[in-house]
Amino acid sequence: MLQSTSKLKMMEYIMDQNKIRNIAIIAHVDHGKTTLVDQLFKASGMYRDNQEIQERLMDSMDLERERGITIQSKNGACMYKDHLVNIIDTPGHADFGGEVERVLKMADGVLFLVDAQEGPMPQSHFVLKKAIALNLPIIVIVNKVDKQYARCDWAIDQVFDLMVNLNATDDMLDFPILYASAKNGLSGLSLDTMTESMEPIFESVIKNVPAPNCDEVAPFKLLVSSISYSPFMGRLAIGKVSQGKILINQEVVISSEDNVSEKMRVTKIYGFKSDSFEEITQASAGNIVAVAGLEAIRVNETISHPESPEPITGIKVDPPTISMQFIANNSPFSGLEGDYVTSSQLKERLYKETLTDVALHVENLAGDSGFTVSGRGELHLSILIEKMRREGFEFQVARPKVILKDVEGTLSEPFEEVTIQVPDEAMGAVIESMGNRKGQMQHMDQQDGMVNLKFEIPTRGLLGYQSEFMTQTKGLGLLFSKFLDYRKHTGDIKVRKCGVLISKENCKSIAYALDNLQDRGRLFIGPGVDIYEGQIIGENSREEDMVVNPSKSKKLTNMRASGSDDSVILTPPLKMSLEQYLSFIDDSELVECTPKSIRVRKIILSESDRKRSH
Repeated sequence: MLQSTSKLKMMEYIMDQNKIRNIAIIAHVDHGKTTLVDQLFKASGMYRDNQEIQERLMDSMDLERERGITIQSKNGACMYKDHLVNIIDTPGHADFGGEVERVLKMADGVLFLVDAQEGPMPQSHFVLKKAIALNLPIIVIVNKVDKQYARCDWAIDQVFDLMVNLNATDDMLDFPILYASAKNGLSGLSLDTMTESMEPIFESVIKNVPAPNCDEVAPFKLLVSSISYSPFMGRLAIGKVSQGKILINQEVVISSEDNVSEKMRVTKIYGFKSDSFEEITQASAGNIVAVAGLEAIRVNETISHPESPEPITGIKVDPPTISMQFIANNSPFSGLEGDYVTSSQLKERLYKETLTDVALHVENLAGDSGFTVSGRGELHLSILIEKMRREGFEFQVARPKVILKDVEGTLSEPFEEVTIQVPDEAMGAVIESMGNRKGQMQHMDQQDGMVNLKFEIPTRGLLGYQSEFMTQTKGLGLLFSKFLDYRKHTGDIKVRKCGVLISKENCKSIAYALDNLQDRGRLFIGPGVDIYEGQIIGENSREEDMVVNPSKSKKLTNMRASGSDDSVILTPPLKMSLEQYLSFIDDSELVECTPKSIRVRKIILSESDRKRSH
């Protein structure tokens, strides 16, 4: 019988670390992670009998579903019998690699959830590789076994092959396997023994994941793995108590490798109960908690008892390699589609993001004209842009640039080590693209129809490559990158070979005009679209920019009125993603981002002003 602990202070109930299990969960979006976790919570008595249960803790935000990755780590917890099970969700992309390693440091084992029909997907490989490197025991759960075309044995074989390719050791390859239909609340050690219960999964976790191995009597220490922010609770430092215990109102110091703070006081301690926080008065070694009252706290800092202020060695945070200018929207359409349009609103939102994202840096541009935002990669910054658009912000961004720095008197640029796995047939295209982007191959081997490649490449050579790579590999390729060092600048990498088509005036596009422009290049708009002067409406087939009139109408005749669109057949406009637009623009252009639209424009809108500026 599973015991209900809905009225108990879970974290205070568990003071013996032998009764704690800290597990990370790895799964591709839509492989059933949210549903499985909800079933675990339900089975453990975390929800009231009459409580409406929706997708909760591991519910991916829209951006995560659209992109097929987990972006933000999340924490939750439940009880099984007399054990506390902490569940850690994990980011899924290399741009968030630092966070992946930090949150995995809180875990003592991993649940790897795979779809019985689809098998392991590329987006979960990065996190699995990190888990293997940390030697965390892995439990495989084959989910959705009730699918019409489920192929459980094949899915398991795919997991085995993947772990071999990721250099798992022999003992890790002997992984426990469970089967589940999370949707129906079923699980079991085999397809023939599945029951309407989550007990087989809980039992496997208790059996195969070790308890934390932390010093219970040493002075208190906690390494901050992530930061959460609440308007009610303020800044919350989340991490595993690595030694000792912490009490509410306890004096502590915050330390890093180069600094020790003055004494501070912990105002509140929170444990995790299902998908929410629960206030507690103390927590012991091995527990994962959130600590309030330390407003200056940052990821990778250590919270310690004042008698033992030495910091725990944290995970190195890779420095930002990409920067982008964020500017308040000053286009003729400013304020038409968004709620937050001013520079002060933009500033407040960007600095708020730095409270929880340790890899993000924000600086004011000269003259209060905007902000330089720096991060770990294109995806890292584009996720921020998309989040802000959907929150109702309007703003403009410039083309991403690598962050250069002086090294022994030379203008130096960041380099990345890129590890690539692609099908044999995509090898040639990938090698050619990497060469064009100044990549130097360091290693290549082939096995079982796949090719493993390793390159060293300037960071700017990766800008805009992800979508091209997925096309080249038909979505089957894997690409991981990590910062190497700064090296001598390698010269120009051609951004684009063609010019752009620029609207000459504020107008509404008509089909007749667009029909005449189709031969000039690829259009970004269709008919009936409001356009402003200086807006880029397409790519020119030639190298130079061209100013065009997208509202030019037919001359009047006796038979037909001006602007008639009879018999006009238009090629569908080219639709690009945010990342594609960011890689498309040059230094004289901006991407305008609003809740409803993504537009591209010249920084200087007037044709005559652009001529004078040259």
